[in-house]
Amino acid sequence: MMSRISRREMLKVGALGCGLTLSNYLRLHAAEPALTQKRSAIFIFLEGAPSHQDTFDLKPDAPVDVRGEFRPISTNVSGIQICEHLPQLAQRADKYAILRGITHNVADHGLAKKYLLTGNKASQTLTYPEYGSVVSHEYPSSQDLPSYVSIDESFVGPGYLGSRFSPLTANKPKHGVPYSVRGISLEDGLSVDQYASQKALLDDLDNAFRGYESLDDPIRGMDRFKEQAYDIISSPATRRAFDLTQEKPTESDRFGKHEFGQSLLLASRLIEAGVHFVTVRLRPADFDFDTHSENFPRLRSLLPPFDRGLSALLDRLEERGLLTSTAILAAGEFGRTPKINGDGGRDHWARAMCALMAGGDIQTGQVIGTTDAIAAEPISDGFSPDDLAASFFSNLGIPPDTVFESNTGRPITLVAQGKPIQQLF
Repeated sequence: MMSRISRREMLKVGALGCGLTLSNYLRLHAAEPALTQKRSAIFIFLEGAPSHQDTFDLKPDAPVDVRGEFRPISTNVSGIQICEHLPQLAQRADKYAILRGITHNVADHGLAKKYLLTGNKASQTLTYPEYGSVVSHEYPSSQDLPSYVSIDESFVGPGYLGSRFSPLTANKPKHGVPYSVRGISLEDGLSVDQYASQKALLDDLDNAFRGYESLDDPIRGMDRFKEQAYDIISSPATRRAFDLTQEKPTESDRFGKHEFGQSLLLASRLIEAGVHFVTVRLRPADFDFDTHSENFPRLRSLLPPFDRGLSALLDRLEERGLLTSTAILAAGEFGRTPKINGDGGRDHWARAMCALMAGGDIQTGQVIGTTDAIAAEPISDGFSPDDLAASFFSNLGIPPDTVFESNTGRPITLVAQGKPIQQLF
């Protein structure tokens, strides 16, 4: 599998000639110092799609049925304004970059989520892996830690990379309620105790059928990946990482007494412990940005937890010296309609949306991209979700033109259509 060789590097091999074989090139390549540091990452997926024109792309001069009820406020970066209901993030605008004018044409929740979670449009013949599975493949964590944790159920999964790179799924923590690794599930919903019982049976079968390795898989019906998963979730290092009771009450309160804030606190702890990727997925049932009705009352409830939790995450990672080694992306699957509908809401709108990026090599304290006077579409070409994914992978040190192989030997480019957004770096 050519997991770390980009198409550009392969072309270099062909251009060098002089009898230099690929194996020799790989040896030379391995001896070179790494150009980009391997990084960890947190992807905050704002499922349901928050309205861009009510958060980070306000249009105060637009007609009233477009601009809505919220006012823009100044940030700590001259010339940048965001929503009045994001005051803490306004005072930290120097710690992130705002991307406006991200555009695509997929206004269906399911298909758009697959697009934004993988950086590739959904295909009928191929399932692309989500970001964390790619990072798990490229940057495995230490033996006793999961490489990829999804806080709440994963939506896409590892795709063509295979089940070995699935996330360890964790339930969302609640403020003031003890959180245990018992809440983490294995494949097929097995708990730790249930798995322990099956592992004991597996050990018995190992003894009973020792010497009959040809019967291994049909008889046991359990693969070694599950055994590895059990080793991970039963390890002291993993249990400590998930133990929010080790946090001072003031630190827990800093993130907010809600699932969003506590999920980001858990994400921070996991990164600090050595997990390489965490997805925080807030599903509409609990944190619903799908505001077809009552857009403004609902955002008055949703935006303060987002503001507080993300601000605390940026502060904590910076305080612990981890912001430069942790790539952060926050985005939904699309934007919302410029015009407010008859129910006081905004409907699906894929032609314009926003995202935030921070950490790593991101040049923060800037706005990249512009939309028109009613936030309906980007001025000029805008950026695609493919470009967003290419930028995120680049910030992680993974070339977006990396070529993988499917289980049938088909070469697949990680992000086939996108290019890194150069202004970000």
